[in-house]
Amino acid sequence: MSAIIKSEMISRRKALSLMGLAAAFGLAAAPTVLTVSDAEAQTAGMERRRERRSARHERRQVRRTARTERRQERRTGTATGTGTTTGAGTTTGAATTTGTGTGAKK
Repeated sequence: MSAIIKSEMISRRKALSLMGLAAAFGLAAAPTVLTVSDAEAQTAGMERRRERRSARHERRQVRRTARTERRQERRTGTATGTGTTTGAGTTTGAATTTGTGTGAKK
């Protein structure tokens, strides 16, 4: 019976060694697990960001196109508004402009 007890005894040095190895493994494995879950969340967030950016770019392009068309209509006088053009590119009548600012890029 004493032979069984002696073989199952473990020294403090070995016990501390095993606990140290377990702690080291736990610390090494934890960032790996967290990195995987963070990467998935980051990918979903990046996807939403990409969708928002593409929608924003499309809206800007629509606004730019509409602004260019309005500007062209004012300059050429092809609009159906109340303004008429003289030969020099100026308008007479009640020509109105929409929008704010001076048209300078920001």
